[in-house]
Amino acid sequence: MSLVLVIVLVAVVVVVAVVGLVMTIGLVSSRRGERGEALEPPISRRAGTATIDRPAPVADAATAPAEPLEAVDALTPPEVVEPLGVEAPAPATFRTRLAKARSAFADALGSIRSGSAITADTWDDLEDALIRADVGVRPTAALLDAVRITVKERGITTPDELIDAVKAEMVRGLIAPIDLRESAEAPTIWLFVGVNGVGKTTTIGKLGNRLAAEGRHVVMAAGDTFRAAAAEQLGTWAERCGATLIRGSEGGDPSAVIFDAVSHAAANGADVVLADTAGRLHTKSNLMDELAKVRRVADKGAGSVTEVLLVLDATTGQNGLVQAREFTEATEVTGVVLTKLDGSAKGGIVFAIQSELGIPVKLVGLGESAEDLIPFDAEQFVDALFAEQ
Repeated sequence: MSLVLVIVLVAVVVVVAVVGLVMTIGLVSSRRGERGEALEPPISRRAGTATIDRPAPVADAATAPAEPLEAVDALTPPEVVEPLGVEAPAPATFRTRLAKARSAFADALGSIRSGSAITADTWDDLEDALIRADVGVRPTAALLDAVRITVKERGITTPDELIDAVKAEMVRGLIAPIDLRESAEAPTIWLFVGVNGVGKTTTIGKLGNRLAAEGRHVVMAAGDTFRAAAAEQLGTWAERCGATLIRGSEGGDPSAVIFDAVSHAAANGADVVLADTAGRLHTKSNLMDELAKVRRVADKGAGSVTEVLLVLDATTGQNGLVQAREFTEATEVTGVVLTKLDGSAKGGIVFAIQSELGIPVKLVGLGESAEDLIPFDAEQFVDALFAEQ
C-alpha cells in the first residue's frame, strides 16, 4: 500500500508542476502580447526542410490588396472619368484654330473699326488686309468691287456695316457643294494627288479613320510606290482604323496597285477605296502624264472615281494656285483638301482657290489628330477670320 501511495503522490506532484508551468508560460505570453512584443511563430518541418510559418503582415494603405473588381459587361464600357485638373482637348473649330490667319487681319480691321466713317483710307486698309491674308490681288479687287455696289445700294455709312458686307460677300463666294460624292455602283474611289510633303498619306489615314467610325468598309491603296516609308505609314493608319491595305513592290507601277485595290474592294464588298499617289512636281510633264494614266486606270474596273482630291499645304499660299491648275489639267480635280490651315497666316488662299479656279475646298486640316480633319464651312471660316482678337 505504501508503494502505491508513493506513486500516487508523485503523479499528483508532476501534474501540479506541469499545470503550473503551463499557466506561467501563458501568463508571460499574455503580458508580452499586451506590451506589443512580437511572438515567435511555431516551427514546422516538412520533408526535412525547416519552414517558418510566419503570420501574414498587417497590410497598410500602400500595400493592401485592391478590392476585387466588379464584372463589367463587355457591351457596356465603364464610364471614363477625367483626372481632376486635366481638361479634355477642345474639338477643332475654325474660331479656335485660325489664330495665325486672323492675326493677318487684326491691325487693319482694328483701324477700320475705330473710324467713324467710311473713307478712302478705309478702303485702302481693307484691301491691304485681304491681300496680306493671301486672298490674292485679282480676287481682292473683284470682291471689293462687289462690296462697293452693296454699300451704294444699301446706303451703308459705318465701318462695322462695311465689314459685315465684306463678310457676306466672301461667304457668297465660298459657298459650294462640299459633300464627297459616291459612286452608284460600289466601290466608290477617291484619288488623292499633290506635290511632295503636303500631307496626302496622312489625309487618307484621317479620312479612313472617320469612314471606319461610320461603319464603312475601307480599302487603302498604297499608290505611292516611290517613297519608301509611304506604304508603311499608310499601313499604320490602316491597322488603326481596321482598313485593308493593298500595296505593291517598291518602285512598281502605281496604276497596277490602284487597279488591284479596286478589284479587291469589289470582290470583298468594300465601300470606299482611298488611293494614294506619289508626290510629284507639277512642272514635270512626264510625271503628270503618269498621274493622268493612274486616273484612267482607276476608272476602268468596278465602281468609279467620283472624287480627285488635290491636297494643298495652306502655308504655301498663292503657290497652291499654280499647283492646282496643273493637277486639274492632268486629273480633273474635283475638290481641294487644305492641310495645315491652323498653322498658316495665309487663310485667304481658300477664297483665291474658289474664285480663281472654281474648285471647292471640301476638307481642311486644323491640327494633327484624326479628328482635326473636318469639312469646310464657309460661314464659320469667314467668321473666324474676322473675329476680334
